[in-house]
Amino acid sequence: MSRRLIILFLLVVISGMAILLWGCPPPVVLVRPPEPRVEVYGDPSYPDAVWRPGHWEYRRGDWVWVPGHWTKRPRPHAVWVPGHWEPRGRGWVWVPGHWDNR
Repeated sequence: MSRRLIILFLLVVISGMAILLWGCPPPVVLVRPPEPRVEVYGDPSYPDAVWRPGHWEYRRGDWVWVPGHWTKRPRPHAVWVPGHWEPRGRGWVWVPGHWDNR
């Protein structure tokens, strides 16, 4: 292989690693999300289930409701922290939910 080809290959690999390590910035939605829906849910379908509330997603220029659901707790005493839309600059960014130990 020529020296130029090796250098080009290394630059592509390093660039790819940088993108994976730093990640991509979250997409900004310029339209304010609707207020969350009030969900009515019954008893859990199995012991130690946790309700993960629904949320709005922005898909192809339209708001779509993603309904909540029961899910298994990954660890004892883990608590679900719901995701939320956060204002950033002139738009809105989705901050995903996550499990927290409390």
